[in-house]
Amino acid sequence: MKDEPSKLPTIGWREYVSLPDLKIPAIKAKVDTGARSSSLHAFEMELYRKDGLDYVRFKIHPVQRNDELVVEVETPVFDIRRVRSSSGESSVRPVIVTVVELLGVAWPIELTLANRDQMGFRMLLGREAMRGRMLVDPGSSYFGGKPKRKKVKRKP
Repeated sequence: MKDEPSKLPTIGWREYVSLPDLKIPAIKAKVDTGARSSSLHAFEMELYRKDGLDYVRFKIHPVQRNDELVVEVETPVFDIRRVRSSSGESSVRPVIVTVVELLGVAWPIELTLANRDQMGFRMLLGREAMRGRMLVDPGSSYFGGKPKRKKVKRKP
């Protein structure tokens, strides 16, 4: 059920979200009302069948500019869709359904999987995922806060 706009929580143009089903406690997402669908960075994708169902196995670098941390995921494929990127290029991508958590609220969303290594964000949260749930303040960021960073000791 959709809430009245004034009662919807507000998020910024970038937020940290959790993808608990994928074992990702925090990933920085660009909130993009210009994009219909949401997308998640994935590489080494492998589509296969198990017990009569389509699955995808893939890896994620959940932290921007950090190729050392890798999360491996295996999940059912919800759909295969042709998606047009912001540059106008069309590609066929697997779609998964998973839970996203933001501001203490969790709900299922559809995510297309694509290699976003060259993009500024590992995840794009499109308008379909937010419709009726969140308002976007394009001049603000991180209404949900930032995860604490581990301090790295530098060698002298």
